[in-house]
Amino acid sequence: MKVIVISKKAVAKSMIVMFIFLFSILYAATGRYELLNVFLNTQRELPIYCVETDEKKIAITFDAAWGNEYTDEILDILEKNGVRATFFLVGSWVDKYPETVKKIFEKGHEIGNHSTTHPHFSQITPDKMKEEIFKTSDKIKRITGKGTNLFRPPFGDYNSLVVKTVKETGHFCIQWDVDSIDWKDPGEDVIYSRVVSRVTNGSIILFHNYAKQTPKVLDGILKELKRKGYEFVTVSELIYKENYYIDHTGRQKPIKNN
Repeated sequence: MKVIVISKKAVAKSMIVMFIFLFSILYAATGRYELLNVFLNTQRELPIYCVETDEKKIAITFDAAWGNEYTDEILDILEKNGVRATFFLVGSWVDKYPETVKKIFEKGHEIGNHSTTHPHFSQITPDKMKEEIFKTSDKIKRITGKGTNLFRPPFGDYNSLVVKTVKETGHFCIQWDVDSIDWKDPGEDVIYSRVVSRVTNGSIILFHNYAKQTPKVLDGILKELKRKGYEFVTVSELIYKENYYIDHTGRQKPIKNN
């Protein structure tokens, strides 16, 4: 009996050829690039990092988990510049500062969910994730009359199960593509240059309400981005609610009908 030995290299080449063949069939049948991303992401769930848009629209966000000493100043700067932002609030922070939560809401800003106790979501069960999300949504609703439909994982920590579970709660899972790293207190010049140089159409910018250098540099950032022609909107106004897909980089894109 003759034994045929197939090398690993030959197997790998065969798999690549098969992949190209399958993709060619899909593309020829539809002409739509998003199918490639769907194919690549069948086993991987991703949150929304940014949005593909031809419009110069961006969203500025603030995570509130610990202190509150700079929140009023941030709100004043936003109001002075006519900017509405999205604040992701932790439930324990909501308990400590209900009047600030009310103030954020009454000034026209959007409120998102940032869990109840700020745990690493990749290290807890789906039931615990849902409990963390629903508890905070209820806390916010008792103060503002409105629950949440946006969620940002604490520490930006997620895996496919986290994103899937967040979706099951009726929330969009939101990350960011521009990180100010303001929580590190790297210096006002560093924060300014990082943000204004990295923003593009559809960007979601991350700040923190408790970072001491943020109020000092925020006004200049807002003015410069406005000078560049950007319009500030809330995250809900920026993202697509339906007929979209998320590519392998976390960019949310509309599904275009031929």
